[in-house]
Amino acid sequence: MGSLSKTRRILGIVGSVLNEVISFIVFSFLDILDVLLCVIYKVFDFFIEAEWKPCYCSSTKEVITNINSHGKILVSEKGESKIVSLCSTTLQLDDISDTLYTRSSLVSDISKTTVKELRKLKKVDHDHKRNTIKYSSRSERIVNKNGGSVRSTFTINSTIVEMLQEKIGGSQAHPIPRWSDCDCKTCNSWSSGFSKETLFVKAQGPKDHAKEDVLFIHGFISSSSFWTETLFPNFSDVTKSSYRLLAVDLLGFGRSPKPTDSLYTLRDHIDMIERSVIEPYKVKSFHIVAHSLGCILALALAVKYPGSVKSLTLLAPPYFPVPKGENPTQYVLRRVAPRRVWPMIAFGSSIAAWYEHISRTICLLICKNHRCWEFLTKLITRNRMKTYLIEGFMCHTHNAAWHTLHNIICGTAGKLESYLDAVNNQLKCDVNIFHGLDDELLPVECSLAVQTRIPRANVKVIEKKDHITIVVGRQQSFARDLEDIWKKTSG
Repeated sequence: MGSLSKTRRILGIVGSVLNEVISFIVFSFLDILDVLLCVIYKVFDFFIEAEWKPCYCSSTKEVITNINSHGKILVSEKGESKIVSLCSTTLQLDDISDTLYTRSSLVSDISKTTVKELRKLKKVDHDHKRNTIKYSSRSERIVNKNGGSVRSTFTINSTIVEMLQEKIGGSQAHPIPRWSDCDCKTCNSWSSGFSKETLFVKAQGPKDHAKEDVLFIHGFISSSSFWTETLFPNFSDVTKSSYRLLAVDLLGFGRSPKPTDSLYTLRDHIDMIERSVIEPYKVKSFHIVAHSLGCILALALAVKYPGSVKSLTLLAPPYFPVPKGENPTQYVLRRVAPRRVWPMIAFGSSIAAWYEHISRTICLLICKNHRCWEFLTKLITRNRMKTYLIEGFMCHTHNAAWHTLHNIICGTAGKLESYLDAVNNQLKCDVNIFHGLDDELLPVECSLAVQTRIPRANVKVIEKKDHITIVVGRQQSFARDLEDIWKKTSG
């Protein structure tokens, strides 16, 4: 037994080293490929749309904010300056994650680490962070005739500035859909009429006199079908006649709007849920059921409506406690997307998070041609396989997926602890957490970490289930679990 255990340890070490070496080679190649694709897409965008879309490979611009300037920001680059009006109701710069444009390559990471260690030995302070939204040490006070005002200087990626100009100016700089996005009726049903302002909502249950409402929020690159095709058919008749079930397609996904000028911040997502569900359905008292990325939105909603939330059910919440001294956004980026070729789900998430142009290529091949992939799936399986998961996975744009991943999963890393503490201290609702033991994307430790912030939370770890099969494949049993939770809180 001792020799067998020793052999396993040795094999584990060898496997880990091989994974590191192969990952270094593969991701170094991907670093170069992404740069080449950047140039290729600029050429294609220019010839097809007469202009190219700014990307996060762009340089930084200096932005000067004045607290007495009524929401205006002065943008300065290469000696040129211009004023951009910024409405506080539209966007706040701290909603934007620095991981959008600060993603160093493996080679540069190693180089920076080496330099940092050498400078530590020389006792020289070193700041290796560049291209981040940050306040500069050269903040200054400017005195004018009307009195003093404080002006702060910080850097911001030029892509953010250009997107702000498009958004604030009210003009649509790029066509809908773009040439690399799907142009089918399902993906673009929102682009005309009233639906441009609201999310797609699938409602089931009594229209009037519902006992309570239940809001279902799906995860990253998914849709409301994750709930409506699994749980909705398996609820009891009593539940269907008593509760109003509301499942949304989040902004940028499924049949919901996919604006090309949106930065898909937490504020954007929450505002759209309020405008599409809370207000039109006159929701007063409700339960929330959320999966993965949707858990972050669920926590933000719970904190905003503390007196209305009856229960909070989270499935695989992406919460990584940030060690002291670490940059929260960059730490979570490395945890969610570790740039490893194995396991495969980590490889996929790493490509999606680290490579803007490679991930756009994948969207071009998969999302733009999702009808073809759905047809082939039905043909190969002889129509025995439901394609709702494929539809949810493929019905989005690269712009929506890219910004949502960074601004929600990474960008809220510094806010999650305050949300969890608020739920623990200010809300009286039941908190239930479900997590698959075999989840390789978000480990069980994420849910256990949530429980450390909310001790009353009930954590249930499901054996032999992963990130998706925590619901799919056990929908009947999970439907019963939810009904028990709702009955308990209602009672």
